[in-house]
Amino acid sequence: MISVIFPIYNERESITPFFDALTAVLDGSAEEFEVIAVDDGSFDGGFEILRGVAGQNKKIKLIRFARNFGQTAALSAGIQASRGDVLVTIDGDLENDPKDIPKLIAKLKSEKLDVVSGWRVNRWQGSFFTRKFPSMIANALISSVSGVKLHDYGCTLKAYRREVIAGIPLYGEMHRFIPAYAYLRGAKIGECAVSYTPRRFGKSKYGFSRTFRVILDLLFMKFLVKYMTRPIHFFGGLGLGTFFLGLLAGGGALVLKFMGTSFVRTPLPILSIFLILVGTQFIVTGIIAEILMRIYYESQGKQPYQIKETVNLEE
Repeated sequence: MISVIFPIYNERESITPFFDALTAVLDGSAEEFEVIAVDDGSFDGGFEILRGVAGQNKKIKLIRFARNFGQTAALSAGIQASRGDVLVTIDGDLENDPKDIPKLIAKLKSEKLDVVSGWRVNRWQGSFFTRKFPSMIANALISSVSGVKLHDYGCTLKAYRREVIAGIPLYGEMHRFIPAYAYLRGAKIGECAVSYTPRRFGKSKYGFSRTFRVILDLLFMKFLVKYMTRPIHFFGGLGLGTFFLGLLAGGGALVLKFMGTSFVRTPLPILSIFLILVGTQFIVTGIIAEILMRIYYESQGKQPYQIKETVNLEE
């Protein structure tokens, strides 16, 4: 089954033409499908239109948030509610073309990929400083940190295998990092050029300010992937480094003391004590974090790894 998930927020005018285009594509497919629309706290009356559409087609399912929680939360709710083996995410503002969905699914299956990310090749028709420049910065940063070279991380149109996306935590603006997170967990990533249509209705929610949030979420994603199962390596490394600097400062203070310089006339003793205390605190924090992560995995029966395939284990 194919699950098509799309978040929507104050896109009243786009709902009907979007569903017309989407259902035309899915009805012409041999695959069984479901559509999950997640209303992210819209206040423009769009949910009533969604309710009317869902009343005419039982394959269309609705989730309505009590308030605006953001695109990542909306996608997460849709993913949790889905039943498909392949999940497709798409924006409901008509900038993504539903006709590209079969192309992504075909590439996913034919090339045995785990994730196929859309690339809006002819996208840049807005302002350079409010659209193109922030996106260039974000894509370059994510590609550099994650090692996954994609042209358009911000494109919501993507296809995933359920087993890959099911275990990925989604917070903040983390939805754009799903390919990078999946890659770091061993997934095979591909990219596919898709159509782009300039927005016809409403107002874009993207801007330069989102770039800063992306940077913070990127740092969190990198920490989560690299140190979630071994936080002592992160905090312990910082602690040992700081502790060593404190010892060096203390040694320098002693040398100056033997050379006739009073401790009162140099900041090195205070600096030494400060760095040693901070280093010790980092190490203790790492130990506590390590204990908490072990409790987390053991109490919930989770494993710090992901299995792609097994052979003869069913017996």
